[in-house]
Amino acid sequence: MFIVTQVAPYPDGPSGVHGVLSQASTALGELAGLAGLEPVTVSDVTDISPADLAHGGVLSLFTIGETPWSTAQRDAITDSVRRGRLSVVGLHSATDACRGWDGYAALVGARFDGHPWTQEFEIEIADRVHPATAHLSSPWRWYDEVYLFGALRPDAHVLLRVAHGQLDMSLPDARVPDCGFPLAWCFTEGRGRAFYTSLGHFPAAWENPTFLRHVAGGLSWTLHRDGAHQDR
Repeated sequence: MFIVTQVAPYPDGPSGVHGVLSQASTALGELAGLAGLEPVTVSDVTDISPADLAHGGVLSLFTIGETPWSTAQRDAITDSVRRGRLSVVGLHSATDACRGWDGYAALVGARFDGHPWTQEFEIEIADRVHPATAHLSSPWRWYDEVYLFGALRPDAHVLLRVAHGQLDMSLPDARVPDCGFPLAWCFTEGRGRAFYTSLGHFPAAWENPTFLRHVAGGLSWTLHRDGAHQDR
Protein backbone atom coordinates (compact mmCIF):
# COMPACT_ATOMS: atom_id res chain seq x y z
CA MET A 1 0.00 0.00 0.00
CA PHE A 2 1.48 3.31 -1.12
CA ILE A 3 0.75 5.93 1.59
CA VAL A 4 1.15 9.26 -0.17
CA THR A 5 1.33 12.31 2.12
CA GLN A 6 2.85 14.90 -0.18
CA VAL A 7 2.03 18.57 0.41
CA ALA A 8 2.59 20.50 -2.82
CA PRO A 9 1.97 24.11 -3.91
CA TYR A 10 -1.30 25.22 -5.46
CA PRO A 11 -1.02 26.81 -8.94
CA ASP A 12 -1.25 30.27 -7.36
CA GLY A 13 0.76 29.84 -4.17
CA PRO A 14 1.48 27.71 -1.09
CA SER A 15 -0.82 24.85 -0.23
CA GLY A 16 -2.34 24.18 3.15
CA VAL A 17 -0.31 22.40 5.79
CA HIS A 18 -1.60 19.41 7.73
CA GLY A 19 0.42 18.71 10.86
CA VAL A 20 -1.37 15.39 11.22
CA LEU A 21 0.29 13.79 8.19
CA SER A 22 2.99 11.92 10.09
CA GLN A 23 0.51 10.56 12.59
CA ALA A 24 -1.93 9.58 9.83
CA SER A 25 0.86 7.86 7.91
CA THR A 26 1.77 5.78 10.96
CA ALA A 27 -1.85 4.76 11.53
CA LEU A 28 -2.36 3.92 7.86
CA GLY A 29 0.78 1.81 7.92
CA GLU A 30 -0.64 -0.18 10.83
CA LEU A 31 -3.97 -0.62 9.03
CA ALA A 32 -2.12 -1.78 5.93
CA GLY A 33 -0.24 -4.38 7.96
CA LEU A 34 -3.46 -5.65 9.52
CA ALA A 35 -4.87 -6.02 6.01
CA GLY A 36 -1.86 -8.08 4.94
CA LEU A 37 -0.35 -5.29 2.87
CA GLU A 38 3.18 -3.92 2.91
CA PRO A 39 3.02 -0.19 3.75
CA VAL A 40 5.25 2.10 1.68
CA THR A 41 5.26 5.70 2.92
CA VAL A 42 5.70 8.21 0.11
CA SER A 43 6.50 11.87 0.76
CA ASP A 44 7.63 12.48 -2.81
CA VAL A 45 5.73 10.79 -5.64
CA THR A 46 8.76 10.93 -7.91
CA ASP A 47 10.01 7.99 -5.84
CA ILE A 48 7.24 5.76 -7.28
CA SER A 49 7.83 4.41 -10.76
CA PRO A 50 4.98 3.94 -13.24
CA ALA A 51 5.88 0.23 -13.18
CA ASP A 52 5.27 0.11 -9.41
CA LEU A 53 1.84 1.66 -9.91
CA ALA A 54 1.04 -0.65 -12.81
CA HIS A 55 1.93 -3.65 -10.65
CA GLY A 56 -1.01 -2.80 -8.38
CA GLY A 57 -1.91 -2.66 -4.71
CA VAL A 58 -3.55 0.24 -2.90
CA LEU A 59 -2.93 3.94 -3.48
CA SER A 60 -3.72 5.77 -0.23
CA LEU A 61 -3.85 9.54 -0.68
CA PHE A 62 -3.63 12.14 2.08
CA THR A 63 -2.43 14.85 -0.28
CA ILE A 64 -3.06 18.52 -0.97
CA GLY A 65 -2.04 20.88 -3.76
CA GLU A 66 -0.57 19.98 -7.13
CA THR A 67 0.94 16.57 -6.43
CA PRO A 68 3.57 16.26 -9.18
CA TRP A 69 2.48 13.01 -10.79
CA SER A 70 4.08 12.58 -14.20
CA THR A 71 2.01 11.79 -17.27
CA ALA A 72 3.32 8.23 -17.19
CA GLN A 73 2.37 7.86 -13.52
CA ARG A 74 -1.12 9.27 -14.15
CA ASP A 75 -1.67 6.86 -17.02
CA ALA A 76 -0.43 3.94 -14.92
CA ILE A 77 -2.74 4.85 -12.03
CA THR A 78 -5.80 5.27 -14.23
CA ASP A 79 -5.17 2.09 -16.18
CA SER A 80 -4.39 0.01 -13.08
CA VAL A 81 -7.53 1.18 -11.29
CA ARG A 82 -9.75 0.44 -14.26
CA ARG A 83 -8.19 -3.02 -14.63
CA GLY A 84 -8.81 -3.72 -10.95
CA ARG A 85 -5.14 -3.98 -10.06
CA LEU A 86 -5.00 -0.80 -7.98
CA SER A 87 -7.46 0.42 -5.33
CA VAL A 88 -7.75 4.02 -4.14
CA VAL A 89 -8.28 5.18 -0.55
CA GLY A 90 -8.69 8.96 -0.39
CA LEU A 91 -8.39 10.76 2.93
CA HIS A 92 -9.50 14.23 3.98
CA SER A 93 -7.70 16.79 1.78
CA ALA A 94 -7.09 14.36 -1.10
CA THR A 95 -10.04 16.00 -2.87
CA ASP A 96 -8.09 19.29 -2.78
CA ALA A 97 -5.21 18.01 -4.90
CA CYS A 98 -4.25 17.70 -8.56
CA ARG A 99 -6.54 20.34 -10.04
CA GLY A 100 -4.33 20.30 -13.10
CA TRP A 101 -5.16 16.62 -13.68
CA ASP A 102 -8.53 16.44 -15.40
CA GLY A 103 -9.14 12.80 -14.56
CA TYR A 104 -8.17 13.04 -10.90
CA ALA A 105 -11.64 13.88 -9.57
CA ALA A 106 -12.94 10.65 -11.06
CA LEU A 107 -10.39 8.72 -8.97
CA VAL A 108 -11.33 10.28 -5.62
CA GLY A 109 -14.98 11.02 -6.38
CA ALA A 110 -15.31 14.81 -6.13
CA ARG A 111 -13.55 18.16 -5.86
CA PHE A 112 -13.07 20.06 -2.60
CA ASP A 113 -14.91 23.38 -2.79
CA GLY A 114 -14.27 25.03 0.58
CA HIS A 115 -14.86 24.39 4.28
CA PRO A 116 -16.81 27.12 6.06
CA TRP A 117 -17.23 25.03 9.20
CA THR A 118 -14.94 23.49 11.81
CA GLN A 119 -17.14 22.21 14.61
CA GLU A 120 -18.73 19.28 16.36
CA PHE A 121 -21.64 17.83 14.41
CA GLU A 122 -23.86 14.78 14.20
CA ILE A 123 -23.21 12.34 11.37
CA GLU A 124 -26.00 10.53 9.56
CA ILE A 125 -25.07 6.97 8.67
CA ALA A 126 -26.40 6.56 5.14
CA ASP A 127 -25.36 2.90 4.77
CA ARG A 128 -25.46 0.79 7.90
CA VAL A 129 -24.05 -2.43 6.44
CA HIS A 130 -21.00 -1.25 4.51
CA PRO A 131 -17.69 -2.38 6.08
CA ALA A 132 -16.73 1.28 6.68
CA THR A 133 -19.91 2.05 8.63
CA ALA A 134 -21.38 -1.19 10.01
CA HIS A 135 -19.68 -0.66 13.38
CA LEU A 136 -21.08 2.83 13.90
CA SER A 137 -23.89 3.62 16.29
CA SER A 138 -26.28 6.50 15.72
CA PRO A 139 -25.94 9.31 16.48
CA TRP A 140 -22.22 9.56 15.82
CA ARG A 141 -20.94 12.92 16.97
CA TRP A 142 -17.64 14.14 15.56
CA TYR A 143 -15.43 17.22 15.54
CA ASP A 144 -13.81 18.08 12.23
CA GLU A 145 -13.72 20.36 9.23
CA VAL A 146 -16.86 20.08 7.11
CA TYR A 147 -16.08 20.23 3.42
CA LEU A 148 -18.14 21.51 0.53
CA PHE A 149 -17.84 19.42 -2.61
CA GLY A 150 -18.35 19.99 -6.31
CA ALA A 151 -18.46 17.48 -9.15
CA LEU A 152 -19.43 14.53 -6.95
CA ARG A 153 -19.57 11.46 -9.15
CA PRO A 154 -23.20 10.61 -9.89
CA ASP A 155 -22.44 6.97 -9.13
CA ALA A 156 -20.78 7.69 -5.78
CA HIS A 157 -22.43 5.64 -3.05
CA VAL A 158 -22.66 7.97 -0.05
CA LEU A 159 -21.85 6.25 3.24
CA LEU A 160 -21.93 9.19 5.68
CA ARG A 161 -23.36 12.69 5.52
CA VAL A 162 -23.85 15.60 7.90
CA ALA A 163 -27.16 15.21 9.70
CA HIS A 164 -29.83 17.79 8.92
CA GLY A 165 -29.71 21.07 10.80
CA GLN A 166 -26.17 20.68 12.16
CA LEU A 167 -24.49 23.55 10.30
CA ASP A 168 -24.73 27.31 10.78
CA MET A 169 -25.77 28.57 7.35
CA SER A 170 -25.24 32.20 8.39
CA LEU A 171 -21.46 31.85 8.25
CA PRO A 172 -19.56 33.47 5.34
CA ASP A 173 -19.40 31.13 2.33
CA ALA A 174 -21.95 28.76 3.85
CA ARG A 175 -24.20 27.19 1.23
CA VAL A 176 -25.81 23.90 0.29
CA PRO A 177 -24.06 22.25 -2.69
CA ASP A 178 -26.07 20.27 -5.21
CA CYS A 179 -24.76 17.06 -3.60
CA GLY A 180 -25.64 18.15 -0.07
CA PHE A 181 -23.10 17.39 2.65
CA PRO A 182 -21.59 13.94 2.06
CA LEU A 183 -18.68 12.96 4.30
CA ALA A 184 -17.66 9.56 2.92
CA TRP A 185 -18.43 7.53 -0.18
CA CYS A 186 -17.29 4.66 -2.36
CA PHE A 187 -17.58 3.75 -6.03
CA THR A 188 -16.19 1.53 -8.73
CA GLU A 189 -14.05 2.70 -11.65
CA GLY A 190 -13.94 -0.03 -14.24
CA ARG A 191 -12.98 -3.14 -12.30
CA GLY A 192 -11.34 -1.11 -9.53
CA ARG A 193 -12.72 0.34 -6.32
CA ALA A 194 -12.25 3.61 -4.48
CA PHE A 195 -13.19 4.80 -0.99
CA TYR A 196 -12.98 8.35 0.35
CA THR A 197 -13.60 9.94 3.72
CA SER A 198 -13.37 13.67 4.34
CA LEU A 199 -12.82 13.16 8.06
CA GLY A 200 -9.40 13.08 9.73
CA HIS A 201 -8.13 16.67 9.93
CA PHE A 202 -7.22 16.55 13.61
CA PRO A 203 -4.70 14.28 15.41
CA ALA A 204 -7.37 12.85 17.71
CA ALA A 205 -8.99 11.13 14.73
CA TRP A 206 -5.92 8.99 14.15
CA GLU A 207 -6.01 7.75 17.74
CA ASN A 208 -9.76 7.09 17.71
CA PRO A 209 -10.69 3.39 17.33
CA THR A 210 -14.08 4.22 15.81
CA PHE A 211 -12.55 6.37 13.11
CA LEU A 212 -9.76 3.88 12.43
CA ARG A 213 -12.34 1.11 11.97
CA HIS A 214 -14.11 3.40 9.51
CA VAL A 215 -10.93 3.75 7.43
CA ALA A 216 -10.06 0.08 7.80
CA GLY A 217 -13.52 -0.89 6.58
CA GLY A 218 -13.15 1.35 3.55
CA LEU A 219 -9.78 -0.20 2.78
CA SER A 220 -11.25 -3.69 3.14
CA TRP A 221 -14.04 -2.82 0.71
CA THR A 222 -11.59 -1.61 -1.93
CA LEU A 223 -9.84 -4.97 -1.64
CA HIS A 224 -13.13 -6.78 -2.39
CA ARG A 225 -13.17 -8.30 1.09
CA ASP A 226 -16.92 -7.94 1.48
CA GLY A 227 -20.01 -9.76 0.40
CA ALA A 228 -23.07 -7.56 0.18
CA HIS A 229 -21.47 -4.77 -1.83
CA GLN A 230 -19.73 -6.57 -4.67
CA ASP A 231 -21.72 -4.51 -7.21
CA ARG A 232 -20.69 -1.12 -5.84
